[in-house]
Amino acid sequence: MKVEDVMHKGTIYVEPATPVGEIARLMRDDDIGAIPVKVNKQLVGIVTDRDITCRALADSGNVATKTAKDVMTKDVVCCSADDDVEAAIEVMEAKQIRRLAVTDGHKTLVGMLSLGDISHKVSKNLSGEALRAVSAHHA
Repeated sequence: MKVEDVMHKGTIYVEPATPVGEIARLMRDDDIGAIPVKVNKQLVGIVTDRDITCRALADSGNVATKTAKDVMTKDVVCCSADDDVEAAIEVMEAKQIRRLAVTDGHKTLVGMLSLGDISHKVSKNLSGEALRAVSAHHA
C-alpha cells in the first residue's frame, strides 16, 4: 500500500506571518493537531499544537504577537506519496512523530499522513505497532 492511498489530501496551510491565535482557531475548528507553513507552494515548516504550547505559551512571551514563523518546526520530516506506508511508518517510529508531511519532488505539499489516517487504512497489528513506537516516552 502506498502513502497516497492512506494520506489526507487537501491539507490547509498557513503563511509564516499568520498569528498563532489564528492557527490555534484553525486547529480547533478543523480538529487537527498540525498545520503546514508554506511560502510560494514550498513547505518551510509546520506548526503543531505542541509547538504552540511549548514555544508560544511556555516561553512566556507575548502570545498575541507570535506568528507561525516564531513557533514552527523548521526541519519538517516528509515522505513521498509514492512511498510504501510501511516505510513511512518506520520513519514515524524512528523520529517519534505522529504526522508526516507528504511532498512531491519539488517539496510542494500534497497531503499529510497521520497516525489516525494509518489506523483507518492498515492492519490493526501494523497500526498498533506504530502507535506504541511513536507514543513511547522520549528518552
